[in-house]
Amino acid sequence: MHLNIEIKAKCSNLEHVRTILKSKNADYKGLDHQIDTYFKVPHGRLKLREGNIEHALIFYQRSNQAGPKDSNVILYTNQPKPGLKAALQAACGILVVVDKKREIYFIDNVKFHLDDVNNLGTYCEIEAIDSTGNLSREKLLEQCQDYMQLLGINDEDLVSCSYSDLILEKELN
Repeated sequence: MHLNIEIKAKCSNLEHVRTILKSKNADYKGLDHQIDTYFKVPHGRLKLREGNIEHALIFYQRSNQAGPKDSNVILYTNQPKPGLKAALQAACGILVVVDKKREIYFIDNVKFHLDDVNNLGTYCEIEAIDSTGNLSREKLLEQCQDYMQLLGINDEDLVSCSYSDLILEKELN
């Protein structure tokens, strides 16, 4: 398990964020069409990500709060195989499916997502990632806050929960 500090924010101007990332020589990994299937689990979140660039089974625990938040993540990368999804669906049941187009950028250990989520709109995510165990929580928080400021992300744009929660909330209304 490794620690991330992350934010998610509504973003009406992805082009502005894209321009800033390019000006900082961010490493563009590409545009990924991702289907995230969330499964019913007793605690945390378990999702299977199926994409063109990223494929993973991800378990994470994160509190729902606006602003930078800790996220404890277990990531198992895999190539998409229908048997895995079928086994998880049979064992756990599907909670919700999130369909999005995601631009992926990196600057050092910080990952940026520019997302267009079906039925929700456009968002920017920042993840300061400690995959080596060498960065302190304080350093990750500082990185996240610095990039929020650079990209012009305001507190009122911050989203406290996951896309899965937003979709479930929308389905109830």
